Amino acid sequence: MSLVSASPTHAPQVVGILGGMGPAAGADFVRLFVQACTTRMEVLGIPVRDQAYPEHWLAQVPIPDRTAALSDTRPGAHQPADPMLQATGRLAALGARVVAIACNTAHAWHGILQQRFPQMVVLHGVQEVVAELAARKVQGVGLLATRGAYDAGLYQRELERARIDCFVPDDPEREQLMQGIYEGVKAGNYPLARQRFEAVSIALQERYGVSTLIMGCTEIPLALSEHPRLEGISLVNPSVVLASALARHAYSDRHAYSDTERAC
Repeated sequence: MSLVSASPTHAPQVVGILGGMGPAAGADFVRLFVQACTTRMEVLGIPVRDQAYPEHWLAQVPIPDRTAALSDTRPGAHQPADPMLQATGRLAALGARVVAIACNTAHAWHGILQQRFPQMVVLHGVQEVVAELAARKVQGVGLLATRGAYDAGLYQRELERARIDCFVPDDPEREQLMQGIYEGVKAGNYPLARQRFEAVSIALQERYGVSTLIMGCTEIPLALSEHPRLEGISLVNPSVVLASALARHAYSDRHAYSDTERAC
């Protein structure tokens, strides 16, 4: 089906971004979303100008550590669910119709958010990534993530459903990743983070022969990028995939160009 240009009289939907996990990753997600909107406008034939970008709100709020919460299920333990629900409520009050969670591990609470706010679309970033990999016919991937994401099986379950093999680091390598995330990116020590992330990436490639790695924590892409040391490795940034999905929803005005969405 051919593309149908969107009518300039139809404003894009208001969208929200649930951030604060950590703050640098949330801020970077906004940048990625703006880039995705530019690309989306070009695809839809919408003139790219300041006024054509969607109204978008970043809820950058302090949220308890997601990995720690997944391992502490005691009654009364401080869980991320309550502040995430409160922040999502604020985004809903601001008119957001679609929300993206700028944290991979926080998707463990996706179902709670979607159930509490049925009037909104809460995007599932993990499912978006797996769908893209399946469309590319990727058969196996290595996964860089937090201990919480590994333990919760967030990516493993979705990859298994898509019949994509998932290879994960061993315990010492997982500890290296956590050092890179907490003592590296979150502490502002990016050289340390890059060294830890690169070491685990190369180990996965050498051990399993994988050429595609999912950077399954929003802090990892802030310090890890493709360069000669990682020759032969394709890095998948879930934030880029999720930002693109949020942009698609922002411009998916059913009256103006629903046919376009089905064609893309």
